[in-house]
Amino acid sequence: MANISLATALRTLFTILGLLMLVTLLYTLLTDGLPFRKELLTPWMTATLVDFYINVVALSVWVVYKEANWISSILWIVFLVCFGSITTSVYIAVQFLKLSSQESSQDPMYYVLLRHPNKNGTAPKREYSSVVTLRILFSILGVVMLGTLVYTIVTDGSPFRIELLTPWLSATLVDFYINVVALAVWVAYKESCWVSAVLWIILLICFGSIITCFYIVRELFQISSQDPAYFVLVHHDDRAENKYKGISGEAT
Repeated sequence: MANISLATALRTLFTILGLLMLVTLLYTLLTDGLPFRKELLTPWMTATLVDFYINVVALSVWVVYKEANWISSILWIVFLVCFGSITTSVYIAVQFLKLSSQESSQDPMYYVLLRHPNKNGTAPKREYSSVVTLRILFSILGVVMLGTLVYTIVTDGSPFRIELLTPWLSATLVDFYINVVALAVWVAYKESCWVSAVLWIILLICFGSIITCFYIVRELFQISSQDPAYFVLVHHDDRAENKYKGISGEAT
């Protein structure tokens, strides 16, 4: 019963967050015009966009894994790039809507995170492992964001200045932190105790995609380079194929 309530709560949360971002986007368009203006691209806006799109990369990797074909993957990624957390919220809400009542009652996060074919009770096909590639990718992205942050502080000073908070930067920050909520839900699911989960989420809020990349790389080093990369999505106890066999056995 608690798991069903969790699935409903998360579906509702991301529906509300998607609507919040849509209203924020429309309001900013109406009151401040289009964002494609050179004067808006201040150093801190640029740094915020780099931070934002590194998190989008992390979400896009998950979407590519989840989707059954490249066409749907590309479409969702285009929507993520263009509409940001509106797409994130819609995509996650849709994944929760697809859950059966049995999946919602067992472990909704597990079934939402893993690819749809896994729901039939059979183990996923062991494809070429991309663990090493992902370690390298997110290590590079983390260094890029760290360099961007340090460079912007050195050349443009502190970000905590009221004149920097333009309407479009405010909208971008709302967009950014809705994606952070999505990542924070995953972190809370992954961590074994609430203390460590809260600490990681605070770091995510304060340091953005630097922590996203660090956390993903850390988790990727918790699995073997020969393991399927999707193991990183779930709890350590859920990584073995025998969980799928167990589900299959229950079904039979």
